[in-house]
Formats: sequence, C-alpha cells, structure tokens
Amino acid sequence: MNIPPFQIEGDTRPGRWLITCDHATNRVPPEIGEMLGISEADMARHIAYDIGALGVSRHLAEALDSPMIHTDFSRLVIDPNRGEDDPTLVMKLYDGTIIPANRLADEAEVERRLELFHRPYHDAYEDLCARREQGIICAIHSFTPQLKGRPRRPWQIGILSAYDKRFTTPFIKALESSETLGAEAERLGERLVIGDNEPYDGHLPGDAIDRHALHHGRLNLLIELRSDLIETPEDQARWAALLAPILKDTLTETGL
Repeated sequence: MNIPPFQIEGDTRPGRWLITCDHATNRVPPEIGEMLGISEADMARHIAYDIGALGVSRHLAEALDSPMIHTDFSRLVIDPNRGEDDPTLVMKLYDGTIIPANRLADEAEVERRLELFHRPYHDAYEDLCARREQGIICAIHSFTPQLKGRPRRPWQIGILSAYDKRFTTPFIKALESSETLGAEAERLGERLVIGDNEPYDGHLPGDAIDRHALHHGRLNLLIELRSDLIETPEDQARWAALLAPILKDTLTETGL
C-alpha cells in the first residue's frame, strides 16, 4: 500500500493559522530503499528530520484550532524546504555523514523524487493556503543543540523571517518579555535567549515560506526550537502550550 508523502490534520478547523512541519519524520519510503545506506543511529539524528517538531506542531494546531500539514518522508530523501533548483535539495553529505543513496542521484532520480514526494506536498500546502482568507503560516522546525566541531548553540528558540517582518518583529519582542518563557528557561538552568534569524538565515529563495507566503503576501513566521527541549511528548505539549497564547496575543495586539 502506498503511503501519501504528507498528512493533513484538522482540515476543517476554523482558525486563521496554518501550522506546517516540513521535516516531520525520518521515514524512508520503499520507493527509495532502506535507510539510504546510513545507519539507524544516523537516521535518528537531526540530519534525517526535525526531532520533536511534529509533536509540537500537532499540539499547537489544536491549541490554535487550526489545520496542520506535515511531510511523511525524511529530508534526506528530498528536502521539502528547498526550492527545486537548490543544490541542497538532495543532500549527499550532512553534518559529517555521507548519504550513499544520494551520492549518485542524477537529474532523473531527483526528478522522480520531486514527483513522488516534494511536489505533492507543496500542491496540498498551497491548496490549504488558498482556502484561508487572511491566513497566517506558522512553520515549526527544530535545530540540533550542536553541530559537529561547532560551539554549542545558546538559543532556546529562533524566529526566522525574510523581508516580511510584520509578525515576526512583535512576536520576538513578546517572546523576550514573556514571564512564562523566562520561568521555563530558569527551570532549565539557562538564561532565555531568542534568536532573530538564528541559528539560520531566514530566507532561502524557493523555500516553503518563500513559495507559499512571501510570493503571496501572506503573514508568516518560522519557529525553530532547540531539539533537546522537545524530545519527549510531554516537552512537546509544554512548549506548544507556552507558545500558543503568545502567538494569539501578538496577532490580536498587532491587529494584523
């Protein structure tokens, strides 16, 4: 039985938000082969998917009474958060790990993966966007606490944006002044650190936000959560509960 490359949850929920999770699972579909030639340990790492992001997305969509769409294939198969002409669309080397099944992937193989996985996801994503007036896209990702050979990352949350900062600028301010987030950081024995376009640049031409939000003038933000904070179902529920009221209040207070 063929498994769809994406899943939609809460399609009929009336909220303005569309929660997206581009890197939700580490599943390697049978059309590709087993494990892409790398170990189970590597497939469980951040290189294969965004750890904890799917659980946060589900809880957040429920809290905002809004739909959610997520992929169901590893980003090592093909990265749905990259444009079709992006050189990192099919990664051959990621954070020190060579991906054997991708090393010899030629144009025909990349096109096959686009047709099987990448394009169906984006078609469904755009359909959900088009059905929502004054919608706001909220993309949920996670980042590893430390890349190999790099310093540990200090942020608990990163908010990524390109030139459209209508929502992200006031949202970052709300996060920084949040007593509940401050208390959570203190519970972790840390100082609250919010990244503005950290740990990544907020704009890759052709990425999901560029394609579905910026090109249409839709409100948007991309939330990156440090993956060690959302590894368990309980942590995922807690962080969604922390973020949902701040998202709601920011939208109300800005009048967007």
